[in-house]
Amino acid sequence: MVLDTSYLYFRAFFGVPDTVRGPDGTPVNAVHGLLETITRLVTEHRPDRLVAAWDDDWRPAFRVAAIPSYKAHRVAGEAPGGGWVEEVPAALTVQVPLVADVLAAVGIPRLGALGFEADDVMGTLVARATVAAEPVDVVSGDRDLFQLVDDEARVRVLFPGKEGFGVVDQAELTRRYGIATGAQYADMAVLRGDPSDGLPGVPGIGEKTAAALVVRYGSLAGVLAARDRADPGLTATQVRRLTEAADYLAVAPAVVRVAREAPVPVVDDRLPTEPADPDALASFVGRWGAAGAVTRLVAALSA
Repeated sequence: MVLDTSYLYFRAFFGVPDTVRGPDGTPVNAVHGLLETITRLVTEHRPDRLVAAWDDDWRPAFRVAAIPSYKAHRVAGEAPGGGWVEEVPAALTVQVPLVADVLAAVGIPRLGALGFEADDVMGTLVARATVAAEPVDVVSGDRDLFQLVDDEARVRVLFPGKEGFGVVDQAELTRRYGIATGAQYADMAVLRGDPSDGLPGVPGIGEKTAAALVVRYGSLAGVLAARDRADPGLTATQVRRLTEAADYLAVAPAVVRVAREAPVPVVDDRLPTEPADPDALASFVGRWGAAGAVTRLVAALSA
């Protein structure tokens, strides 16, 4: 099981009241919510291995070089050592180091890769597990990760809903979008674009049209080949729009598709059955008042 950690603590921050605070008044609602979420996931799914994917670089240079608007609206300023500072509520920023501390004390490895996003970490871990013929559950509310879904490789996404985390497999992709595979989802996403990530897409081609084109021609490459030969299955307007967007379409796939070979370290990611550092965990509980959430997580891990 691979956790999209930043998504989960953002979700917890906005879902748990900010009245949840440590003894000194520091907000810890995101920490509490994340721990409770992990407890639920472990209890319901009992993974053999568990990893918390981490954003070492939330706006990688290679993606910005390809599409400068990539996540530009989230930039709060330039980081002192290079790169960009993400606009994050101050009450959440203070909790991110606490998340790292409690994960380390519990024994859940937190994995990132310099120059890559958490999505790329997840893509790399999925690729490695596929080679090893091991199934993977990716836990995220980011639809970009639907591109990893692969029934043959036994890769699925656990996606949050009103009743907890639902399973997104290829049948669910077909139900939602009419597409057949995770790879087709990525191709659809290139055509559609994503304003929340600053990806313009092909103007005039929305999600339904993008999905229909990918299904009709099998892949983005098939759509572009059809464009180049003015295939009669495309309208004249679609050919024009795809042609006008040629520069975007030449670089967008490398931005939209997650990396599969990021430099993610290899660690012991077996599900911990007891805290890795009991003293550090006890100190954490004493300082931040997270006894209930920590106790429930430790109990779930040792069950």
